[in-house]
Amino acid sequence: MPDDNERFPPADPAEKPLGKSDDRPRMVSSSDLLCGRREVWIQHGDAVYRLRVTSADKLYLTK
Repeated sequence: MPDDNERFPPADPAEKPLGKSDDRPRMVSSSDLLCGRREVWIQHGDAVYRLRVTSADKLYLTK
């Protein structure tokens, strides 16, 4: 069983494991990204992606 410093994902996304490099992905909740909306646009370099919530409450990412 992992000790408290080896939890994955961390209980708090801002929490960093003690004594280890932080190369794990950052956890972000969909509600934090969407802020009550059904769709957000994400700019990545020159491309724009659409992240939307479907009628089945799934996430759908398109370019």
